[in-house]
Amino acid sequence: MHELLLQVKDLNTSFFTDAGEVHAVNGLSFNLERGKVLGIVGESGSGKSVTAYSILQILTDTGKIVGGQVLYKGENIVEFSEKKMRALRGDKISIIFQDPMTSLNPPFTIGNQLEEAIRLHTDRNRREARARAVEMLTLVGVNEPEKRVEQYPHELSGGMRQRVMIAMALACEPDILIADEPTTALDVTIQAQILELMQSLQKEMGMAIILITHDLGVIADMCDEIIVMYGGRACERGTADEIFYNPRHEYTKGLLRSIPSIVGKHERLIPIAGSPIDLLNMPAGCAFASRCDRAMKICLTEKPEEILINDQHVASCWMNVKEIYAEAANGGGENG
Repeated sequence: MHELLLQVKDLNTSFFTDAGEVHAVNGLSFNLERGKVLGIVGESGSGKSVTAYSILQILTDTGKIVGGQVLYKGENIVEFSEKKMRALRGDKISIIFQDPMTSLNPPFTIGNQLEEAIRLHTDRNRREARARAVEMLTLVGVNEPEKRVEQYPHELSGGMRQRVMIAMALACEPDILIADEPTTALDVTIQAQILELMQSLQKEMGMAIILITHDLGVIADMCDEIIVMYGGRACERGTADEIFYNPRHEYTKGLLRSIPSIVGKHERLIPIAGSPIDLLNMPAGCAFASRCDRAMKICLTEKPEEILINDQHVASCWMNVKEIYAEAANGGGENG
């Protein structure tokens, strides 16, 4: 039995703008156990990053958690003071942001920035923090770490900067690592190296990972469980095998159709038609209905509840209800 580290229960996060309330996350729930990797997938504006920022409470001034709980080892951290949250961030829950060039501070050396993170959460002195910084850079595969700590962010390549960000996030050995699009803007070879590095470090340190991405293909071999988000909701969640081989929401199927295939390399990719939903004007029914080829009348007027596909898989799609009724009707006809 794995230790339950994080429970997100009915999380609702909104941004209050001049144009109105933007419902960025709507009733999201999930559990995260030690040693597990959870993938959160969806296109831009689906609520993935806002979920991460809500967990760490690093929302902008207009953003606010308006409902739900975030439990870390049973404690509701939504109720924590800012001082208590500062102690938690980086120590127990760390994050790797999308763009390492903008996440690292240009006027300070790599060593300065790593040492600051280490000294903030430990009782190490400056010399010990420098030694730990070199140790972490070595761990994440940065060559000549003693030289790198003296360099500035602009002197490193994109892949090297991302390794520095991983070193910084893991310097205090957190229980949970949140990786927000960690391979964006990196070429395919470096992407593979970064993901392989995260996998090996996760196994070595026994932490849990929340991996946020827009690309299902990136996380195919890495995640134990996957949540597919659209319009701030979890439209489908289940084990990686269930999501890839038995998708039960039309949006998930659309994402899978847009992944390039080695087998069908001459086939055209099928994009998802239409535009992302306007979170200021949420529809009465399914958020994906306006872009769905199989939408029914009920999809436009009523939100689908989560349907249990099996003990490892749930999906919020009216097509599943239709299929359940169809199977029941066929079974009834045979019995009659």
